[in-house]
Amino acid sequence: MAPPKTDPAASDTSIPLFKSIGLSQAKAAEAAKNAKSANVLRNLIASYNLTEARLDEKQATVVTALAGQLAKTESVEPSEQAFAVKAILDGKLKSVDQVNAAVKYLEISKAPINELEFDTECGVGFSITSEKLYDTIASYIRENSVTGWPNLGSVISGVKASPALRWANPLEVKNAVEKAFTETFGAKEAAKPKAKDPKKEKAPQPTATTSEADAGSGSSNRKPVFEEGFLGALHKPGENPQTRPELREQHLRVTDGQVWTRFPPEPNGYLHIGHSKAIFVNFGYAAHHGGKCYLRFDDTNPEKEEARYFESIIEVVRWLGFEPWKITYSSDYFDQLYDLAIELIKRDKAYVCHCTQEQIKADRGEKISAPKACVHRSRPIQESLDEFKKMTDGYYRPKEANLRMKMDLTDGNPQMWDLTAYRVLDATHHRTLDKWKIYPTYDYTHCLVDSFENISHSLCTTEFIASRQSYEWLCDALDVYKPRQSEFGRLNLQGTINSKRKILQLVDEGYVSGWDDPRLYTLIALRRRGVPPGAILSFVSTLGVSTAASNIQIARFEQTLRQYLEGSAPRLFMVMRPLKVIIENVPDDYLVMVDKPFHPKNPQLGSSQIPFTRTIYIDADDFRLEDSKDYFRLAPGKSVGLFQAPYPITCTSYKIDSATGEVTEVFCRLEDSGTPPKPKAYIQWVAEHASSGSPVRIDETRIFHPLFKSDNPLAAVPDFKADINSNSMEVIKGAMVEVSFWPLAKRSIADALEEARARSAKSKAIPGAGSNGADTPEITPEQLVGKECVRFQGLRVAYLAVDSDSRLSALEEPSDVTPGIRQGDYLVLNRIASLKEDAGKGM
Repeated sequence: MAPPKTDPAASDTSIPLFKSIGLSQAKAAEAAKNAKSANVLRNLIASYNLTEARLDEKQATVVTALAGQLAKTESVEPSEQAFAVKAILDGKLKSVDQVNAAVKYLEISKAPINELEFDTECGVGFSITSEKLYDTIASYIRENSVTGWPNLGSVISGVKASPALRWANPLEVKNAVEKAFTETFGAKEAAKPKAKDPKKEKAPQPTATTSEADAGSGSSNRKPVFEEGFLGALHKPGENPQTRPELREQHLRVTDGQVWTRFPPEPNGYLHIGHSKAIFVNFGYAAHHGGKCYLRFDDTNPEKEEARYFESIIEVVRWLGFEPWKITYSSDYFDQLYDLAIELIKRDKAYVCHCTQEQIKADRGEKISAPKACVHRSRPIQESLDEFKKMTDGYYRPKEANLRMKMDLTDGNPQMWDLTAYRVLDATHHRTLDKWKIYPTYDYTHCLVDSFENISHSLCTTEFIASRQSYEWLCDALDVYKPRQSEFGRLNLQGTINSKRKILQLVDEGYVSGWDDPRLYTLIALRRRGVPPGAILSFVSTLGVSTAASNIQIARFEQTLRQYLEGSAPRLFMVMRPLKVIIENVPDDYLVMVDKPFHPKNPQLGSSQIPFTRTIYIDADDFRLEDSKDYFRLAPGKSVGLFQAPYPITCTSYKIDSATGEVTEVFCRLEDSGTPPKPKAYIQWVAEHASSGSPVRIDETRIFHPLFKSDNPLAAVPDFKADINSNSMEVIKGAMVEVSFWPLAKRSIADALEEARARSAKSKAIPGAGSNGADTPEITPEQLVGKECVRFQGLRVAYLAVDSDSRLSALEEPSDVTPGIRQGDYLVLNRIASLKEDAGKGM
């Protein structure tokens, strides 16, 4: 039955109609997206009065699946279609798999239908005794020379895919396989490996990723993000439909029934915060299920690819704590892709087109209401083969010839309107050099390389929903293994720009210093700012994963940073605008070494000793000339406590610069005799003590504010640059930090380097892991550890990190050398995030 032509306005009325048969709003909207299958579904509803059939949602879903399958074929007659609908209404066909099998049967078996044969093919009323199930599995084990428990997963997958057990209950199959293994190989010793590895939960990956998701859930009882919602509802490996059972069986043999995913960035720019969600989903989902994840570079456009992007992407993925099972490139498969392109032409599923870009756009319906066939679409197969050979040999210049897929111009989905598979490019490829004059497109390459790499779950963002149909069409057209594409909502931060082209404008025109400017939300910029990778993963995991886009305010991201750093960042005394305080009633050589923990609630961070001397510095904001009842810090005649210091101080006098009227020095008395007054407030301080290197003087402290004034800079007129905040960075010079900064900085870098080396060694030990290409950039552990790993909370100030502009030779000196700033050194701090609003801070 040929489906009727599509009315583009019909989708407006389709959703209520589809809901009337029992579909939810989301499923009705999804069903209305494909105009061709939506037309068939409307016909089914009208022809069989399904609005009055009182279907439950599951039956309505199965009817929708039937419409989708009927839309792909013209071989099922109305009487056969009626037979399938009745089977659903009678409760015989209960699943999408059964519907797929039914349509395939009806395509080759014409009326009158052999009902018994139909039921057998579609699993209707399938039953099998436990004895028969066991015997079938035992035979499978013998025939395939299974050697023991390590083969359990592959055997379960294999017997499920066998024709005899295709419709068996999966749980019963699993239990029967385990019983057969126990009787054949003895009891499984499952607990030993876990007992030998008590630290597994703390490993950066894969388990740490799951831990991040659990921690981000806000409840220890909540399921990990990979087991709920969108990710929890994904298919099991092997459940994605194939044109032939052999394709499924071959795939499961290769993957051993594991989850295999991939993160496939284009190496034409730096990754941004939105990519962190895709990295988290692809690597995390595979890790959670004990599977594998590729890092695959989609390097099919040599005109825009640069070596720096390849290296940065690998570095960022590893910085986030993930290790690719393999690093591959689409260009690894250029020969296979080319061979399949020839096969596609031979199957009359592709043709060479010589239309201009303008004509192609017009024909595809971008300037008219519907697409129409290209004038070259009906050219003979041999002619297209000859023309494609000329494209390959460099006969044509760019845009003079393209290989286009012969898809379905009657479909309502533009992704089915004869997409380009190959184009001519006059460019040298970074890996294949000048071997090729033609390069495959994303639409042609992506699904086929997923197939080559046996991806079980092709996870991408929702802007590729329409591409799922063309993805599946191409795999089926070439009769190759077909992965299942599933789409989740992308992550957007309001008030940011992620467009590579627009960020390049900001860089070129001097609005920011580079792609790693801490005001941007590229991942290298967030790293430089000092944002811990764990905080990014925690942020993503708390958002959850669904099909809805996440449009999140920057404030929520920064709140996650604070929560993450609150318990993990060491606390140092810091004064942003130092004011000198001289304690008059102690001698010039007065010195008390104060024991100070790095964190009052986290003793694992350790402690340090800092000097308390006659001359100290406090923040200028902590002193006033005029006292008031609601002010509790230092003022003339008033006492204040000093954090960790042995006694409070009382202001006795002060000195003012006659030219500026500003206070330059404060003179105080140490309340070390009798019963000291009980302070109502405490303030931070740093001491002057040259022999210990105190205080540490900061050349620049950079305070970052939003780069744009509004939440939607793209709405600004005349363009996004009109929304730029001219006061997005504040630089404060001359701040001071306690001298514990030096041992903390050395320890932070040493710990981070040790962790990176351990992760690197672990990744090299993974069987089969590593790069497929000798030219893959080698990322050393040292590259994963920068100055930004030196993070701390400046008490009552902010969370801060050392910037890459810093020059600190002291960090490279032996530990017994007195730390401090050396000649030519320069110390720059970045504010990672402000502290929480403290109601008492303004008092």
